[in-house]
Amino acid sequence: MRAVEITRAGGPEVLSICERPVPQPLHEEILIKIEAAGVNRPDALQRAGAYDPPKGASDLPGLEAAGEVVAIGAGVSRWQVGDKVCALLPGGGYAEFATTHQDHALRVPKGLSMVQAAALCETYFTVWSTVFMRGGLTAGEKFLVHGGSSGIGTTAIQLASAFGARVFTTAGSDEKCALCESLGAEAAINYKTQDYVEEIARLTGGKGVDLILDMVGESYIPRNIRSLALDGRLVMIAFLGGPKAELNFAQIMMKRLPLPAPPCARSLTKPKPPSPQPCANRFGPCWTRAASSRSWTKASRWQTPPRPMNALKVAAILAK
Repeated sequence: MRAVEITRAGGPEVLSICERPVPQPLHEEILIKIEAAGVNRPDALQRAGAYDPPKGASDLPGLEAAGEVVAIGAGVSRWQVGDKVCALLPGGGYAEFATTHQDHALRVPKGLSMVQAAALCETYFTVWSTVFMRGGLTAGEKFLVHGGSSGIGTTAIQLASAFGARVFTTAGSDEKCALCESLGAEAAINYKTQDYVEEIARLTGGKGVDLILDMVGESYIPRNIRSLALDGRLVMIAFLGGPKAELNFAQIMMKRLPLPAPPCARSLTKPKPPSPQPCANRFGPCWTRAASSRSWTKASRWQTPPRPMNALKVAAILAK
């Protein structure tokens, strides 16, 4: 099969078309003939040498894809050959075929093309498992998501709003803030010109929010603690600003704050929770761009900072 491999650490130009053996599905795995693959920031980090695949996973980049099930391993009960699916992958999506656990796949939602569906699972599985299953967000609660114009942010805003939460977010420009509000955020805070701690206090009457989804870390961590309500929850999914911070544990104790730390979305050594198929049927990715095999470097560059707009879901296809 043809695939796109990383020839060395570097920029988008290090991606190259290669030939690889077709992987075979193991117990409870399915083999997908890929029509389109999602392109995400972790792919760009892996390409740059800053993100290692999980142990036992393919060295090829690609965390999500859409296509047709063409073979199933022993113990598979959810899928049959011929089913059209989109799926979360531990790697290997930049190829004509890839395998994944049967529980990491969704039926392609009605109304979405394969290219759009390829850009669905990475953000939806992450938001569903962190915000709803681990964070326990319910209707009427106040929710703050940082990086509101990112793929995770735009997905979190839409899902949380649809399920009846009051949604607040941060973003780095007035343009991005307007985008977040158009997607359902009650208020978007420009973190470059406003102090989000002060704004959250004002917007909530000094009570704070019930749940925060953060991917920044470092200086945001103590500020998140200050922004949480009594019995609030903080869910961390990344540390783009750094993993270390000085905390006042008296504040944590007084507010009765648990600090859940869900695993990285790429840690697929065990099956993920049941997939959010009903949600996927209602909401699609905000932006999807397709690229042929001649433009894999362009697709990868779209996910390499600085990007013109963070809210960019990218899918790429291998030309026939």
